[in-house]
Amino acid sequence: MAEKKQGIDWSSLWRKEDWWACWIGWFILLMAIAGVMPHTPKLGKWMSLGQAFPQGWGTLGTLIVLFIATAVLTLIGAAAMKRNLKLYIPGYLAIFIIAFIALVIANQKGIHYYGFEYVLWALFIGLAISNFLGVPEWLKAGAMTEYFIKIGLVCMGAEIMFSVVIKAGAVGLAQALLVVIVVWFVTYWLCRWFGISERFSSIIATGNSICGVSASIAAGGAVQGDPKEVSYIVAWLMICAVILIVIMPPVAKWINLPTNMAGAWVGGVIDNTGAVVAAGEVIGTKAALNAAAMVKMAQNILIGFAAFLLALWATLSLEKKEKGEKPSKAEVWYRFPKFIIGFVVSSLIISFFVEPSVGEKAAKSISGICQSYRVWFFAICFVCIGLETRIKDLVSVGGGRPAIAYWIAQIFNAFWTLFVVWILWSGKFFTPPILPD
Repeated sequence: MAEKKQGIDWSSLWRKEDWWACWIGWFILLMAIAGVMPHTPKLGKWMSLGQAFPQGWGTLGTLIVLFIATAVLTLIGAAAMKRNLKLYIPGYLAIFIIAFIALVIANQKGIHYYGFEYVLWALFIGLAISNFLGVPEWLKAGAMTEYFIKIGLVCMGAEIMFSVVIKAGAVGLAQALLVVIVVWFVTYWLCRWFGISERFSSIIATGNSICGVSASIAAGGAVQGDPKEVSYIVAWLMICAVILIVIMPPVAKWINLPTNMAGAWVGGVIDNTGAVVAAGEVIGTKAALNAAAMVKMAQNILIGFAAFLLALWATLSLEKKEKGEKPSKAEVWYRFPKFIIGFVVSSLIISFFVEPSVGEKAAKSISGICQSYRVWFFAICFVCIGLETRIKDLVSVGGGRPAIAYWIAQIFNAFWTLFVVWILWSGKFFTPPILPD
């Protein structure tokens, strides 16, 4: 008797978390294009707390509007996914407030200078609550970690404008490809050699080779990794960024690197964009800062491609190994993380429809609104990860082996990137971009 073909499950469009991440992320982008999406609160760099809120009491009003907008959007999806709505609202409110506190702390000038970004503070506060106070049921109801991560990633797609690749030029793009591809495979091989799982190895390799926190989150979502493992590598990425801000600029001066080469070196090695800019400023020239930013932007472009390929690999290869059978073509579609489609579609919309229609300046403004929402959803999701994690579990991840593998790979990254920079930027083989000094 012929096997009955499985029909299309249209209900997934309104029942599945991945699709709700797409709907919400695309809605934010479309409202930003229309000019009606509420702005997020403007936070300033501060030494005294008053400097943190340049809008004064207006910050509170903007914050309330933002809470209502994000609560309503996420509540619709939560209702469709059968969450406890009575507990969701107070839980989400508490998590939202904690995320706001994390963003304010990260903007303190000294903390900001050394690269301790908001995601780390969101994670720390969440961990402190879960490990010392305990997490009540009403707070757990608002902790939809994967949901918030995926919405943030779809919003992040709107930050990726393909015109950046053109501006980075052939040298910047060549460096990005040579560094990302080689460092990814070396890091992945090292992790596997240390006995780390394939999923976790791919998360570490993506974070180390592309762009730290954002790339790690994208990879974790693409391969359906353990949130505790994502938190673990994010913590090490942040610690490493702080160390490299202190070490790399003096080393660049000690080996007499021209400032444009020094900037390209730190831009290729340091994993977080904020830390890259900080290191470029420490070097002390505009050429260094421009080179660092240009290289990092070229690497950021690759996040979407990496997430897409990792999602395919996880679906077609890992699923077959774990379950002993190759998924059918229909199954591949059902299992494929739809938020990756959301990420790519957002990037295509901003690059090939918005920018040609309204110009680069207006497109960047729209992209900036999506970026601000991405920051908030990332902060919220890391609060949730902290609330769901015990410190002893986080510390014991992999028995220390992932940290050892990561640091060895990061050392290789520094030497390999320096070699690539010498080939591309020294002028001996290619004509490097001319940057103002």
